[in-house]
Amino acid sequence: MNNSPTNGADARFAALEPVTSAAPGPQSTVRPLRRAGQVLHMSGQVAFVGSELLATGVLGTDVDVPTGNACARQCALNLLARLQEELGSLDRVAQVVKLTVFVASAAGFRDQPQVANGASDVFVEVLGDRGRHARSAVGVAELPIGTPVEVEAVVEVEPGA
Repeated sequence: MNNSPTNGADARFAALEPVTSAAPGPQSTVRPLRRAGQVLHMSGQVAFVGSELLATGVLGTDVDVPTGNACARQCALNLLARLQEELGSLDRVAQVVKLTVFVASAAGFRDQPQVANGASDVFVEVLGDRGRHARSAVGVAELPIGTPVEVEAVVEVEPGA
């Protein structure tokens, strides 16, 4: 684990200059993550940049693959922001176990993995080998509030984190 402030995961995350969404308030029924021992199950994050969605619509009709990929990337940035808030440092992540990427898809759209790569790439960019993970990329008819992509994660944290 590299805790150096200049080349640790927090520095790599900050270098991306992410504009992320706010976590749900304390009165929300759903939590952004739930801990089970050293494993965090993270609620799905959508492609909010601040309080605005990066895009809306369905891949294959309203949204092209590069935009979907950018949405998946933003979802991953929002997940990393939730992790950093919870752990205090992304260097406390032992490994990303699995991502599930939901892609709002028109009939016949089959490029869900290319869209999902946007999220996968961010985790590896920020966490290195600890960010490599198993993944499912799933096409769905619609997603909440018209977002084209939603990403959830299962993450193992270092003991004591």
